[in-house]
Amino acid sequence: MSSMSRSTTETRLTTHDLVLFALFAVLITVGAYIRVPIPYVPFTLQVLFTTLAGLLLGGKRGAMAVSLYVLLGLIGVPVFTQGGGPSYILQPSFGYLLGFIGGAYATGRIAHSSKMPSLARLIMASFVGLAIVYICGMVYVYMINDLYLGTPIGLYALFLYCFLLIIPGDIVLVIVAALLGKRLLPLVRK
Repeated sequence: MSSMSRSTTETRLTTHDLVLFALFAVLITVGAYIRVPIPYVPFTLQVLFTTLAGLLLGGKRGAMAVSLYVLLGLIGVPVFTQGGGPSYILQPSFGYLLGFIGGAYATGRIAHSSKMPSLARLIMASFVGLAIVYICGMVYVYMINDLYLGTPIGLYALFLYCFLLIIPGDIVLVIVAALLGKRLLPLVRK
């Protein structure tokens, strides 16, 4: 089998993949509506489901599932915490949505770098993905407030509202995702 046909086979999406993408888009939407309001960025359960997408589907497919969710929101389906539509790009929290895509990709790549990952690998992968979410999110909040909204946010306020207040809950969520991932991976791979 040539490398050209092998790579085509490996990237072909199946009906099973599409069903899982839709399932994760719905789960992430549900996670968006279970929220605790905090200034700038509300605490939600989205991290749980975007991390699980990476853990269970792998890097590429996990990122595709999360991208489907973001695309649905951008075309106007009210799946984000504050609705949807193309103008959502100008919301300070949009960077976290971009981070979810990158985080799911990194989580999946790390988790699936071994045939049957250990719980420690799943936890490590989940924390790397979470770091990507926070980096993208915090940089975006800082930039959109300063460059577009004209309401610069200081580094202390950025750290407090966009990291310190929500990180404890997200740490719990990524550990829960890793534990669920360890149990669910054998079922998803069948």
